[in-house]
Amino acid sequence: MPRYALKIEYNGAPYRGWQRQVDLPTVQGAIEAALDRVEKGSHEIAAAGRTDTGVHATAQVAHCDMAKAWDPFRLMEAVNYHLKPAPVAVVACAQVDGDWHARFSARERRYLFRLVSRRAPITHEAGLVWQVKQPLDIDAMRAGAAHLIGHHDFTTFRSTICQAKSPVKTLDALEIIAVPFAHGVEYQFHLRARSFLHNQVRSFVGTLERVGAGQMTADDVRIALEARDRQACGPVCAPHGLYLAGVSYDDDPFGDNA
Repeated sequence: MPRYALKIEYNGAPYRGWQRQVDLPTVQGAIEAALDRVEKGSHEIAAAGRTDTGVHATAQVAHCDMAKAWDPFRLMEAVNYHLKPAPVAVVACAQVDGDWHARFSARERRYLFRLVSRRAPITHEAGLVWQVKQPLDIDAMRAGAAHLIGHHDFTTFRSTICQAKSPVKTLDALEIIAVPFAHGVEYQFHLRARSFLHNQVRSFVGTLERVGAGQMTADDVRIALEARDRQACGPVCAPHGLYLAGVSYDDDPFGDNA
């Protein structure tokens, strides 16, 4: 059966996360339903990462097996036609080898978290960013983030329902930049790692926001990390500011390493 890699963009607001659930709307369920209409039969897709309820993606990657050979562009167009009006779109499609796997072949995942500081309520991008009203100290947040980069036991920043076998992970990068936002400031957190624990990114950002607001110090992040205690981190922030922004492969099917 021919296998195809799909790069997928979605607004996660209407969905109970990526993973298919009985009688609940999910991104995986929406795409599999569209594939069933494109080619009659049951389709099951596998993704590079399982995003939570309300989390978005600009470059999720999944793969599917089809009964017949498709031109990748025509397959993408057909799936998108049957996805309408869902806020989900296949933005790229490529045929891959039968042993290529969206999850197990991935060598890096990249996430973006968008945090906006402004007093007035968000209107045009409501549900797409996490808003706080107080100003934030970006230098303090960067100093706190520096303690998280590298190979660590991230028990403090791991959900209690996380199913990963080990809390030990390597965080390759956590960069914070500030960009203009109407009547406020947007802080973008860019993270890179081979894999992440459940709620790890949202726990990081929730803790670093407390540092930026002056409620914690940069060194408190180190202390929390070393405590290996879930109670030591800041609050887990809202999901709607989080985006799966890219997945890298040694032999990238889309030719752009993203």
